[in-house]
Amino acid sequence: MKVLVDSAIPFLQGVLEPFCEVEYLEGNHFTRSAVQSADALIIRTRTRCDRALLEGSRVQFIATATIGFDHIDLDYCGTHNIAVSTSAGCNARGVLQWVGAALAMLAKRDGFTPQERTLGVVGVGNVGKLVKQYAEHWGFRTVCSDPPREEQEHLGFVSLEEVLQQADIVTLHTPLNSTTRHLVNGENIELLHSGAVLINASRGECVATEATKRDDLTYVTDVWENEPKIDGNYLAKSLVATPHIAGYSAQGKANATAMAVQALARHFDLPLKEWRPLEVEVVMPKLISWQELCSTIQQYCDLAAESADLQANPGEFEQLRNNYNYREEYF
Repeated sequence: MKVLVDSAIPFLQGVLEPFCEVEYLEGNHFTRSAVQSADALIIRTRTRCDRALLEGSRVQFIATATIGFDHIDLDYCGTHNIAVSTSAGCNARGVLQWVGAALAMLAKRDGFTPQERTLGVVGVGNVGKLVKQYAEHWGFRTVCSDPPREEQEHLGFVSLEEVLQQADIVTLHTPLNSTTRHLVNGENIELLHSGAVLINASRGECVATEATKRDDLTYVTDVWENEPKIDGNYLAKSLVATPHIAGYSAQGKANATAMAVQALARHFDLPLKEWRPLEVEVVMPKLISWQELCSTIQQYCDLAAESADLQANPGEFEQLRNNYNYREEYF
């Protein structure tokens, strides 16, 4: 059995070799000819898995070491008996801590306490529910939108429009699909009041770049349309501008790799069904106070320094992302 692996996925060298033929490639080197002889792929978001890549190959399993699957043509895979596994939830606490760092930075800049702000959470899944939980613990009033969950669970969530109207800070945590593409656009962004904050750590295409022309808003941005070729005006306007690394914690990356390996092991019945990297410490989740967050988060997630790097070197988006020094989670 042959497995093609994205060489940027950490902690994986030597793990599969006792059981499979393994070839490591850069994400943009997964070509049609390269995958022809592969039985399985372990990829990241930069590899588009569709007919153009997979047709005529013997691929029967794809694991993506990412939370999303918008880079995989699920319809094609379904009709060609190609099983797909994601690492949903792997980096939820990494993104939570990135959002926490952004909130602490905003509070310091604007001189507010959480009790004085309403936080809108759009998408209340693995990440969004953590952001909601911690934000309420810190003292924010929260208002949430998640139509699929609301339809099934009747949780009292509201529409996106109501969130945009009510919130002082809006943070996006939705997957990318036909419904969420340009979820925030040139029309509904006008519902935000002057001085509001828009945080995007979901997918770049969830915010239409043309919507960010408003100069009276604050933008906190980790994901961008057309990555790695990002819009210079949007970049310049963003108080926080990072290269799609909100979830890049050591623990999140270890979780993602472990989930991909375990899924592969289950599919092919390999003795790695409970494997996880030993190099990374497991951190027990805990609630911390707003005061502790504000006094400690910069040691773990220095958004000002990371933003300065990208704003000074926008053409090096991929290099900054691929060479990022994974943060340690601590709550």
